[in-house]
Amino acid sequence: MLSCDICGETVTSEPDMKAHLLIVHMENEVICPFCKLSGVNYDEMCFHIETAHFEQNELERSFARINTIQIRTSDNRKDNTLQCRMEVNSSVHSACASNHPKISAQSLPNDGTLKHKTFYSENLTESRKFLKSKEKECDPSKIKGSIYETTYSSPECPFCGRIEDCSQDMENHVKTKHADLLDTPSEVLGIDRVQCSRDLELAHQLQQEEDRKKRSEESRQEMEEFQKLQRQYGLDNSGGYKQQQLRNMEIEVNRGRMHPSEFHRRKADMMESLAIGIDDGKTKTSGIIEALYRYYQNAATDVRRVWLSTGVDHFHSSFGDKGWGCGYRNFQMLLSSLLQNDAYDDCLKGMSIPCIPKIQSMIEDAWKEGFDPQGASQLNNRLQGTKAWIGACEVYTLLTSLRVKCHIVDFHKSTGPLGTHPRLFEWILNYYSSDREGSPKVMCTSKPPIYLQHQGHSRTVVGIEERKNRTLCLLIFDPGCPSREMQKLLKQDMEASNLKQLRKFVGNLKHKQYQIVAVEGVLSSEEKVARRQASQVFTAEKIP
Repeated sequence: MLSCDICGETVTSEPDMKAHLLIVHMENEVICPFCKLSGVNYDEMCFHIETAHFEQNELERSFARINTIQIRTSDNRKDNTLQCRMEVNSSVHSACASNHPKISAQSLPNDGTLKHKTFYSENLTESRKFLKSKEKECDPSKIKGSIYETTYSSPECPFCGRIEDCSQDMENHVKTKHADLLDTPSEVLGIDRVQCSRDLELAHQLQQEEDRKKRSEESRQEMEEFQKLQRQYGLDNSGGYKQQQLRNMEIEVNRGRMHPSEFHRRKADMMESLAIGIDDGKTKTSGIIEALYRYYQNAATDVRRVWLSTGVDHFHSSFGDKGWGCGYRNFQMLLSSLLQNDAYDDCLKGMSIPCIPKIQSMIEDAWKEGFDPQGASQLNNRLQGTKAWIGACEVYTLLTSLRVKCHIVDFHKSTGPLGTHPRLFEWILNYYSSDREGSPKVMCTSKPPIYLQHQGHSRTVVGIEERKNRTLCLLIFDPGCPSREMQKLLKQDMEASNLKQLRKFVGNLKHKQYQIVAVEGVLSSEEKVARRQASQVFTAEKIP
């Protein structure tokens, strides 16, 4: 918005301000020097004078012509005419120069006439009055043989063609009969200003509508992304383990891959498992570590040494947790190893492998104790009845609440070429082996397996190979691998190809970041309290 410095009125644009200044505040308004007509522009005023005041305009020009025309009359009459002409010319010059502050005698043309540029002053009306008085004193039409006898004609109306005897009558005629036409320019200007204002308002409305649509589209896209993330991380309120298990079994029945009787039997088993909070063991494969020990003793000639964790059961995803339950299944694997280790009897006495809804309940209980309040807040302090993912922090929280001593190591960026993590492999080797020299080819250690987390998935490390070429290879249990594949490792004649699903070399792990949870022993009650306090601001060891 623009504000007038004179009256303070505000307008929307620079053209409107110019129009405002011209109409309201212009000191030298365009006014006819003969009839005080105003409110029109310069070109329209020129047209008005040439048509409505033709004889008066010609009078000015005639005074100049008299200087060069030889008048055929007597000497006395000639002297009188010239005297009259000179008096009128000098009077016109002096009147114009004195009454108009912007016009001096030097600014007038050599022929002594007043040009249209002088129409910008209302003071010229005084010159018009003076000129009329001189017309009465020296009436050119009465001079015999003068130019006025051949150049003067009656004024004609520029609008209707009516002819009047004199300019005054024509002036009155125009003002009374064509007043509406005289006001047209101002009206047109007003209409233009109104139209301009409407155009600006329309443009503003269109811009607002475009902005609104853009914001709406951005909000829609943000909501879609948010809902996608909610579905991905199991926070879309679509139910949890129980609802997904029933829904997927119904799909199997509808597709003919499951008999209805099988559906009802599995449903009954699931309801019993959920009621007591213990896993039904239908996805468990046991005895794999022992089978691996036998294999390395008798085969694997390309392996220099191998270190294995204590005994651990493999658990894979089921109908109820497929797509989101890897973190829970890896916790079951880690817990199965701890339950087989006498060192953890004190803190895990009488415990069984919990089902996934029970694990969710146990993590919620740890949050209520005060562990990891930030993580609890991110998951809305609720896991039961959802398909929410868990990661290294939740596994650490649950183990610490059970008084299992552990810590998180964050390999937050690559430490090798092509996005690899050789430092991760070196750390795991150091975890399983304190003295590599002089040890037998196959070492069954007392170390529990390691929880391994990366973006979108988690797995369990159960051992590490040192090849004869000095390269390292991890042995990993993946909860995404079904039981039928894992059971192939239990065969007496197991082949090297069966280990392909377990072996991961340095070039196989190229995610941007990896986190591990490594178990170190048992916590005292005091140490548990201290770690609960420390979890208020979660920290982890970073490598590098």
